[in-house]
Amino acid sequence: MDITRLRQDAITIFKHGIKAVDPANTIKHNLVVEDNRLDIQGKIYNLSAYENIFIIGMGKASAAMAKAIEDLLGNRIKGGIVNVKYGHTVPLKIVKANEAGHPVPDEAGLAGTNEIVQLLRQTGEKDLVFCLISGGGSALLPCPAEGISLEDKQHFTKALLDCGATIHEINCLRKQISKVKGGRLARLAYPSKLISLILSDVIGDNLDSIASGPTVPDKTTFADCFRILEKYKIHHEIPDPVLEYFEKGRRGEVEESPKADDRIFVRTQNIIIGSNKQALSAAKEQADKLGYNSLILSSFIEGETIEVAKVHAAIAKEILSTGNPVGKPACVVSGGETTVKIKGEGLGGRNQEFALAAAISIDGLEKVVILSVGTDGTDGPTEAAGAIADGSTLRRSKELGMVAEKYLRENNSYNFFKPLRDLIITGPTNTNVMDLRIIMVS
Repeated sequence: MDITRLRQDAITIFKHGIKAVDPANTIKHNLVVEDNRLDIQGKIYNLSAYENIFIIGMGKASAAMAKAIEDLLGNRIKGGIVNVKYGHTVPLKIVKANEAGHPVPDEAGLAGTNEIVQLLRQTGEKDLVFCLISGGGSALLPCPAEGISLEDKQHFTKALLDCGATIHEINCLRKQISKVKGGRLARLAYPSKLISLILSDVIGDNLDSIASGPTVPDKTTFADCFRILEKYKIHHEIPDPVLEYFEKGRRGEVEESPKADDRIFVRTQNIIIGSNKQALSAAKEQADKLGYNSLILSSFIEGETIEVAKVHAAIAKEILSTGNPVGKPACVVSGGETTVKIKGEGLGGRNQEFALAAAISIDGLEKVVILSVGTDGTDGPTEAAGAIADGSTLRRSKELGMVAEKYLRENNSYNFFKPLRDLIITGPTNTNVMDLRIIMVS
């Protein structure tokens, strides 16, 4: 089995994984309508019991999810609005798709969130609201607390992204300075019936972390925020109004987010319809069909990107040497989401940086391919979803006068892989369930 076949199979496998979490597929598999009877994972709703049905949503996949709901419910839907990342929208007949900024929120996101809030304030006990949540939903649902401007939130978000904080930590902080996150959107929807359909983009599928948990009880507190700020030593990078708001919260002058005993959650159902685990299972299934001995390593992988890449490269070496943890030809898939602490001025994303670090570790190994992609089709501020590397990557880069270690130090993985034509460019996939990594060994 030559390297060309390995590379082609790796790409086929990751595409199969992404297809499994396409919103049209996940909604079709989880929701069934017969006459006025709606079945969601075994729970039955009588649609004729509701006066109005509305759709709201936030996240990179929210427009595609809205289209799937439109196809399912048709003219039963009275109206709605979803906030979606620029370039990730699809044609909708009833629901408005509002394009906005991600990962740093912008004015368009704020305007769309205000429309969502106004819609919810008009709903009542006899209304049904579907809330469509996917990765990127936190940045795409900006509604800063009193005294905090959108500009403050933008600076705050950038500081969190650059310091290497995990998505759980970022969302903990974002929830506390929002009017809609951390369960507060459910409060706005109450007393209408609220059904949240969720594509998970966080480790462990924790509901209170996905899009900063707008429709679920919040376990975090203002005290947790200060522990995170202290951990990353970023007090001096946080705008004063944000720090002042955290201080007020710690002193009890600002109400904590809704907790599990709040009556609003009696009228709320939160359902995960797609996750990283599903993508990994589908990828493994495709690898089996292609004749590989396959293994799901974990969907819980997090940590510093370069270190995680070294571990994946070490697994490839172990397979070559001993046939463990799976025999050749082998395909090992993993998921989760790593972090990059920005030190250079280059261009790239965590998946491209992963592939570059892996390329350095597998240099000279003729029978190894390692691929890493973001399932949403975008990796960092680039048009690439990720990159693919093999044992010849460094040799080919040296022929072009590039020193891999220098590009890695400068966080410049995009400009490393572009001349090699090893970027993976899918365009927006209209889904988002974290990252997918593949190790191939022949």
